[in-house]
Amino acid sequence: MEFLNTKNAPSAIGPYSQAVKVNGLLYTSGQIALTPEGKMISNDIKKQTRQVLSNLKAILEDNESSIDNVVKVNIFLENMDDFGIVNVLYSEFFGDHKPVRSTVAVQTLPKNALVEMDLIATMSDYH
Repeated sequence: MEFLNTKNAPSAIGPYSQAVKVNGLLYTSGQIALTPEGKMISNDIKKQTRQVLSNLKAILEDNESSIDNVVKVNIFLENMDDFGIVNVLYSEFFGDHKPVRSTVAVQTLPKNALVEMDLIATMSDYH
């Protein structure tokens, strides 16, 4: 097992790693709408979703993987009314690549984020 990090996504805000590599798979921790410098994006679901996806992309690309290697995504929404907006941005982000996905509503997310996502991807040499 190898613990992975990139400076192009925010550092973990607790006792965990940005990602872990094991058996050819990359597992990310949940990403909220923090910039790589640790600043929270404004309370706007579109801006937050884009930042979360950007963070995930940076973790993937800086650790021998890519969006095209994503197998599974978990989405956590503070408000299920935001599902449609998040779905459109998610679809634009992944394009024709369609990983499996779960979306659940939660009561509260860290730093009062509106959206959090984590994912599982294959490493580039395993796809």
